Amino acid sequence: MSKEEQRDPAWIDSIPDERQPKAPIKIGIATGLGALLWLGPYLGVNAVLLPAKVEQITPSNKAAVVALMASAAMIVATLANIIIGGLSDLTRSKWGRRTPWIITGSIGGCVMLVVFNMVTSVTGLVVSWCIYQIFLNAIVAPLLAIISDQVAPKHRGTISSIYAFGYVIGQYGGQIVGAQFLKSIGTGIIVMGFLTLLAGPIAALIVREPSSHAMPKKSFTWNMFVQNFIFPLHNARDFYLALFGKMFINTATSAIMAYQLYILSDYIRLNTNGQQRYVSLISTLLMITAIVMSITAGPISDKIKSRKIPVFTAALLVAIGVAMPATSSAPWTMLVYGAVAGLGMGIFFAVDQALNLEVLPNPENAAKDLGILNLANTGSQILGPIVAAGIVTAAGGSYYWIFPICAALALIGGVMVLMIKGVK
Repeated sequence: MSKEEQRDPAWIDSIPDERQPKAPIKIGIATGLGALLWLGPYLGVNAVLLPAKVEQITPSNKAAVVALMASAAMIVATLANIIIGGLSDLTRSKWGRRTPWIITGSIGGCVMLVVFNMVTSVTGLVVSWCIYQIFLNAIVAPLLAIISDQVAPKHRGTISSIYAFGYVIGQYGGQIVGAQFLKSIGTGIIVMGFLTLLAGPIAALIVREPSSHAMPKKSFTWNMFVQNFIFPLHNARDFYLALFGKMFINTATSAIMAYQLYILSDYIRLNTNGQQRYVSLISTLLMITAIVMSITAGPISDKIKSRKIPVFTAALLVAIGVAMPATSSAPWTMLVYGAVAGLGMGIFFAVDQALNLEVLPNPENAAKDLGILNLANTGSQILGPIVAAGIVTAAGGSYYWIFPICAALALIGGVMVLMIKGVK
């Protein structure tokens, strides 16, 4: 046995239930803060400050440039998620498998937002934004993989709830913070960069990930490449059911959100003041209900020892919420949508992550496979507007059919989750 092996404890990829009697709350706090500090700044820039900066540089082509940046970013983020996730799974260091990546991602993400703020050409915007995506995704999958590495299955609902709490605040709060800097876009981007810089170091300091030197070395072979950098091919039925179930449920909500303003103006028939008021009300309802359920759903999932039932319940609530405006074009139906769909998404954010961790084909490749599962989040952001546009076009400009079709998508996603065999 080498000195390195004597110094480091025996290697295990994930902790069994019997070795962890109490929930490791600090892991939840670390990953929740990490999620808040990468997602909030990302959405603050992506949804608010990026479009504003593009308008400054090329006002006549702003829509086309934003679309180009979104498409390029999606391609880069997809590849980065899988490749960096795979490299993270293979990392042997005294700081562990995940810590080097989340810290590098935080530093690089901050630097690239500073560069993004400085560029004054469309080419510069696209290139710096794509490089930023690489560093950002060095945080995303490795951070979530910490839960797979260090939390026993019986506690994952509780810890995923804490993670979801940070995630939900980042998702809704980042845009609110970003909007405060619309009169000083450059300052806002720098502030978002600084917050990103904090994500990895804060999470790493709280987690204090153990050394991964004891992890067996792997030679580079074709089998190793397939295992660590390719979509899983064996024992992956449950994995893909979870992936596409998540995709359908997320697409149902993102389609409504993408066309929310047009729904309020052309279907609900509100004037500009009414649209602004209802966008704020709906967003507030979505945020409050999602936060409340994200806190409570995970511990309940652990207590009843079930992941599929809470996720299906979430899908059912989303379906009911998005179907409500089909019953009437009165404004109150959109408020019911915000409240009920928000409840569903809060449950979903909390328990779906725990479900994802339990359908991984191989714990050794947790970060890579979690990166692939994350495609359901990024992919649905692209698919949602496409689905909504297709429905409206096919319906001759009517928005009515968005609601029942999106409700059906959410239910299909829920049924796919129920079809998973290896998880209760």
